[in-house]
Amino acid sequence: MTATDKARNFLEQIIEKDLAEGRVPRIHTRFPPEPNGFLHVGHATSICLNFGLAEKYQGECNLRFDDTNPEKEEQVYVDAIQEDVKWLGFQWSGDVRYASSYFDTFYEWALHLIREGKAYVDHQDAESMRLNRGDFNKPGVDSPHRSKSVEDNLAEFEKMRAGEYEEGKVSLRAKIDMQSPNMNMRDPILYRIRKVHHHQTGDKWCIYPSYDFAHGQEDAIEGITHSICTLEFQDHRPLYDWFLENLPVPAKPKQYEFARTNLNYTVTSKRKLKKLVDEKVVHGWDDPRMPTVSGMRRRGYTPASIRRFADMVGVSRSDGTADVSMLEHAIRDDLNTSAARAMAVLSPLKLVISNLPEGEVQEMIAAAHPNRPELGQRTLPFTREIYIDHEDFTEDTTLSRKKFKRLVIGEYVRLRSAYVIKADDVIRDENGEIKEVHASYVPGTVGEDPPEGIRPRGVIHWVSATEGKQAELRIYDRLFNHPSPDRGDEDFLNHVNPDSLRVQKAWVEPSLVNAEPEQGFQFEREGYFVADRFDHKPNHPVFNLTIGLKDTWASKA
Repeated sequence: MTATDKARNFLEQIIEKDLAEGRVPRIHTRFPPEPNGFLHVGHATSICLNFGLAEKYQGECNLRFDDTNPEKEEQVYVDAIQEDVKWLGFQWSGDVRYASSYFDTFYEWALHLIREGKAYVDHQDAESMRLNRGDFNKPGVDSPHRSKSVEDNLAEFEKMRAGEYEEGKVSLRAKIDMQSPNMNMRDPILYRIRKVHHHQTGDKWCIYPSYDFAHGQEDAIEGITHSICTLEFQDHRPLYDWFLENLPVPAKPKQYEFARTNLNYTVTSKRKLKKLVDEKVVHGWDDPRMPTVSGMRRRGYTPASIRRFADMVGVSRSDGTADVSMLEHAIRDDLNTSAARAMAVLSPLKLVISNLPEGEVQEMIAAAHPNRPELGQRTLPFTREIYIDHEDFTEDTTLSRKKFKRLVIGEYVRLRSAYVIKADDVIRDENGEIKEVHASYVPGTVGEDPPEGIRPRGVIHWVSATEGKQAELRIYDRLFNHPSPDRGDEDFLNHVNPDSLRVQKAWVEPSLVNAEPEQGFQFEREGYFVADRFDHKPNHPVFNLTIGLKDTWASKA
């Protein structure tokens, strides 16, 4: 099935119907993150959805920060979010937008509701308000301040704005229906007092609108046609519509809900992600083990793989949990095609080519990618001393070729992109452990079949011991070892995988020290690695394991 044949999701069906019937002349969506943390994989799929729909239907998509809670918001989050959106390959329409840009308008609209008798200043504290609000089995009780006059409410609201009340003492509430079965309609808060500095408006305001009061009005001001939210906002939709009906807004957007992206072995709560950072379980928001966009980027995930994952997950109206292996499959599939090949030896065993003179360096030519000639070639220095992996040699001559396709004493193997060699002898240390293997190369076998009678068991990778370079490899694995780390009452930190990071040295091809930060490679037979975007330097090469060649968690399960 091609992309054009793929069944349309329910949002695409709605949009196509709206366009066909002329309800909207053009599609206008928005991505509205709160700048109180870094974006995670769930946000990434929302970005792909909102910007993707705008692209598909030749519309526009705004980037808007819902910055109505300055206590938890920082400029560093604003900057990181913009960078993430751009890195994923999207560009927002016009300038970056902020809820705070509309604070003057929101204030005027709050006055409008008061004048219409549809909002009042409530002096109840938070606990009293909670008790009087009731629950799903108990109707709410009207606030004793609900019946105050318009004049009194206007005066009280002005005192709120002037900072005459302390935080938590008073709030402005909509006067809707305390008996409503929908808890969101039981006189929701419109404004609360927060005497904190705002990263955009400074100290101009000490009252801030609630998210519910800002959300729909922002959409209306910006001309959003399809306001796409996750399912937890489904019960908020009647309130969204109530504000649009009772305020002098310039447009009437519509809200639609879809299921958020949930992954097993993953935590996406911003509060819990921040706890991982604050308690130094990880090394920051962009730690490659984090499910943040910046973390995945540093791990070596590509924009194409994340967009592919978003497409695989699809758009649904019902919640579910996707297997993180889908995300891992997406990056493996992408890197298999795009990543250049290279060789790295993680557990080095010295192999001496006895019939190659000391000091002689032969240049071997290898393709950068076996199926992509346009990526060019690379040069591998071949020297008398090289490193192979410990696991690629054995003295056990009883092992069949089927069971062991590597180097066996007295037998032949091909070195990747180089000669066929024969293992002749071993040298041991004082403890009887193998210190080095002595071998001889078969002339004329570079890129050629060996002479008749010589049958190499297989092909192994190698690196020159004298020309190769040492690099730091950061071997990353899943951060959690439980499929549902944050379910139930148990502390999610109890399920942190103690083996989620291992750091080790390795010998790599000498050209790899000049790799560009964020350049990805397949280290043959080891996995996909990326040059760390911050720490990789020619004098200190650092590579992060993006993903192994195979799914090892499937076998564990």
